[in-house]
Amino acid sequence: MKKYDYVMVGSGLFSGVYAYEARKKGKSVLVVEKRDHIGGNVYCEDVEGIHVHKYGAHIFHTSNRKIWDYVNSLCEFNRYTNSPVANYKGETYNLPFNMNTFSKMWGISTPEEAKAIIDEQKKVITGEPKNLEEQAISLVGTDIYEKLVKGYTEKQWGRDCKDLPAFIIKRLPVRFIYDNNYFNDLYQGIPIGGYNVIIDKLFEGCDIETGVDYLENKAHYDELGETIVYTGPIDEYFGYSLGKLEYRTVRFETEVLDKENYQGVAVMNYTDRETPYTRIIEHKHFEFGTQPKTVISKEYSTEWTEGMEPYYPVNDEKNAALYKKYQELGEKEADVVFGGRLAEYKYYDMDKVIESALKAAEAIK
Repeated sequence: MKKYDYVMVGSGLFSGVYAYEARKKGKSVLVVEKRDHIGGNVYCEDVEGIHVHKYGAHIFHTSNRKIWDYVNSLCEFNRYTNSPVANYKGETYNLPFNMNTFSKMWGISTPEEAKAIIDEQKKVITGEPKNLEEQAISLVGTDIYEKLVKGYTEKQWGRDCKDLPAFIIKRLPVRFIYDNNYFNDLYQGIPIGGYNVIIDKLFEGCDIETGVDYLENKAHYDELGETIVYTGPIDEYFGYSLGKLEYRTVRFETEVLDKENYQGVAVMNYTDRETPYTRIIEHKHFEFGTQPKTVISKEYSTEWTEGMEPYYPVNDEKNAALYKKYQELGEKEADVVFGGRLAEYKYYDMDKVIESALKAAEAIK
């Protein structure tokens, strides 16, 4: 008999939900986390009484009633609605692209006028769009592409829009109504008290070790647990034996400002190429904060190298093929469950991570 039923490697949402379900069934759980805190990328840091999203903005949204009920059983959510603003050289536009955007861009007021302008501008693209630039123009026309898509996307991916695949932007939201709600999902909000409230609840009753690297002490931790639930990078688990998967990463510059309100919105995207950061997050607005000071984070999208925090998988054919090979290796590992964003090399929204973890946890006997 080993000391623990489960050893969770990493302490993000996948790990947390799996651990919570295991504890409900009376299982013993050890959590091993490389960072000095639990919570993965949803971890919040308290600065000036503001819950700062340390690893980037996390806005919970879902249309899955079961998942919404599940997270609300862990804590209460506020009514935050994601309504970001785009800033192009000092001009501000509402996102996602909607009648407010079109009205500001072209001085028009009806859906008919907006559609006519876009339809006219789209004519420059003939045939099936071959890259992201052509795909975007075929959806929103040249004006919106040039001001609100091109610069932001090139900063985000570090590549020219002509060199990016069309599918990245196939689901660009375009609305001919005056609605600034970014998500189409039925439910959205932010946990009251920040995401740590949920994380603490999920890992309640678990033994936790932070600041330790599972892979450096693999034999030791494998001896401790009947089953390993691994949520780290899958290629690292296998010692990069087949090569390294690629990521984009984000660097944050966070500062406290001695003012009550810096930009009037939680998320402002900077869509011109010249501004080096992609967006500024003003954290207090996620929770309608009235603190005398404010905290902002500038986000810089950069190429990932080993030792940096991997954020976004690079969804191209080369990386997809490599991940598939690692996935096949993973399926041969006895008593190891691979799950979450890094182990599945997948950009996951939070509700989908929770859904995936609940499905995986069904195997707990």
